[in-house]
Amino acid sequence: MTPDPGHRRPYRRPRRTARAAALAAVVCLLGGCGLVSGSPMTDTVRPGTLGRGQPLKGAQLTVTSKEFTENIILGQIMGLVFEAAGATVIDKTNIQGSIGAREAVRTGTADGMYEYTGTGWITYLGHERPIIDPYQQWVAVRDADRANGLVWLPSARLNNTYAFTLNRANARKYGVTTLSGMAALLKKDPSAVTLCVDSEFAARNDGLPGMAKRYGMNLPPGNVHKMTSGVVYTQTAQGTACTFGEVYTTDGRIKAMHLTVLADDKHFFPNYNAAPEMYAPTMEKYPEIAGLLAPVTKALDNTVARKLNAQVDVEGEDPHEVAKEWLIAKGFITEK
Repeated sequence: MTPDPGHRRPYRRPRRTARAAALAAVVCLLGGCGLVSGSPMTDTVRPGTLGRGQPLKGAQLTVTSKEFTENIILGQIMGLVFEAAGATVIDKTNIQGSIGAREAVRTGTADGMYEYTGTGWITYLGHERPIIDPYQQWVAVRDADRANGLVWLPSARLNNTYAFTLNRANARKYGVTTLSGMAALLKKDPSAVTLCVDSEFAARNDGLPGMAKRYGMNLPPGNVHKMTSGVVYTQTAQGTACTFGEVYTTDGRIKAMHLTVLADDKHFFPNYNAAPEMYAPTMEKYPEIAGLLAPVTKALDNTVARKLNAQVDVEGEDPHEVAKEWLIAKGFITEK
């Protein structure tokens, strides 16, 4: 995401400051998730264009995220905005899996995170077909999730949906540019269509099973190789273990590894627009949060996401520092 956004490569943190060394450990079991203590953010940030008058002074707010790079960065962005607005912020980002992070917000263990509209609609709310219009998709999720005690604030243009890619050599060899083309190649030459996918995508309704059904792909089990998301990129770039690899459209490694993205010409994959998902009682207590996050969310698009994600995944930078540098560069916050 989400694509998921609930579906990404687990992020492995580079060496960091002691501030983040004790980030929350997570144990996800059937029936729920247990969160161990998180770390307080201790930055010397102050209001920029956001947070003037420190409307959250005295508040203690917990932010969370899933375990993949982009969502961790977004969680850090949310936390830093709250911190600059005067709140004491507890960092419980990097929770394993989609459900654990959502449950943290739904139950009030955390106050907010950035979630993805497609994940909300398909994975959590149980719908089989996405809504093609991004705004209407957000409206539908917002309205349906009110019953679950969740408040969805307006979404970003950032749309981290699924896609399939292949390397330059295979793109030239097979001439495939769309998922329909991949389906046609499968019928013509089944051995040519081998897929590298992560395990969650292989099982999700908005992942491989649904995509194969929509495009009429009868994939032999031996043609599908499951692995961690990070390995998908390297294996697809090499083009030996698989011809096609499942990726996420805002990932900075697509450009860095010179991968060619196939068009989803039947519009199967949902819109995965990132949006703040907040615990309803928190919003009732601190309605100022909506105004603080709105300009930040509006500034997030796929170009921004690819740049920030590449700083972490390609250049090895710290997600927290990447988030802070971006917020300062945009003038949203300042630092002493």
